[in-house]
Amino acid sequence: MKKLAVAAALAMIGGTAAAQSNVTIYGLLDMNASYNNGGDANGGKQFKVNSGGMNTSRWGLRGSEDLGNGLKAIMQLEGGIVMDTGAADGDIFGRQANVGLQGDFGKVVVGRSYSTTYDFLISYDPMGYAPQYSWATSAGATGARKDGMLTTISNLVKYQYDGKADDITYKLGASYAAGETVGNNSAGAKYILAGALTAGPASVVATYEKNNAALAANGQYDQSTVMHLAGSYDFGVVKGFAGYRNFKKTLATGAADQRSDTYWLGANYAVAPNWTLTGTYYWQDIKNLAAGKDADPSMLVARAKYALSKRTDLYVAAAYAKAKNGLATGVSRDDAGFANSQSGATIGMQHRF
Repeated sequence: MKKLAVAAALAMIGGTAAAQSNVTIYGLLDMNASYNNGGDANGGKQFKVNSGGMNTSRWGLRGSEDLGNGLKAIMQLEGGIVMDTGAADGDIFGRQANVGLQGDFGKVVVGRSYSTTYDFLISYDPMGYAPQYSWATSAGATGARKDGMLTTISNLVKYQYDGKADDITYKLGASYAAGETVGNNSAGAKYILAGALTAGPASVVATYEKNNAALAANGQYDQSTVMHLAGSYDFGVVKGFAGYRNFKKTLATGAADQRSDTYWLGANYAVAPNWTLTGTYYWQDIKNLAAGKDADPSMLVARAKYALSKRTDLYVAAAYAKAKNGLATGVSRDDAGFANSQSGATIGMQHRF
């Protein structure tokens, strides 16, 4: 990261505030070449140059001002980048656009930001939410349907407190996003609670979220509830992970609920100072569907990462996904898939500044 000389610039205008303020520009640039088998209904193959293998590419501005007595004003603006074309990935600051306060009481931000679920769970996914390849944020259930968490939310008020008691560290979090629906404050609103605890090499997390969709024509709205339980244990050179998600969606139409359970199990192995090997197995149990319609997809992923420096990595990853009953699945969390199995491989580079 590079600190912009905002404080120095302010000093030219007038003195005291300069020493109390700073803004940092940061970014993550991730490019890869990937190959997929089973990219269409006929099992077609595809080679492409792709943005975002281990993480989605982004850039941003992060700033703070010391207000005294341990209190700081904070801000963050962050936008995605489609590296293979140079285009913006969505809105210019579609990932984060918020201001807040931080002090002994914790941290509060208001605006657009990552969800509390996203913040708390990422360190419990061995693949770290990798676009290639992780199902920890969401996974294909059947057809185009995706069962997963809220990732980035607008109209958000988010709180987090980090604490310590003896040798135990913990954090608590809560989010509320306004639905902004005239005459119905519940429609479109989102609510999240989360807590995590670390004691020595062991760590656990639990999250709960309720996501109310926009108001439908019949005056009702879809409502999703998502719960996570996950844990990790650091054995030294090997760190193990396990996770569970319960997803339920009640439909405004009155049709049968959409329900699923998602699990993952994996490990990171620091095989050498610069080498990390990762292996993860994700699987999903689709419920409440007619016989023969539950895809119950699963995916096996392996990745090797080599650190050229503290800010630059090379990586290679491969994945294989399969679904039951002839239904479609895909290795990407973003695509519905076209066949009952798909394999993918990628080789890439990531640089952080």
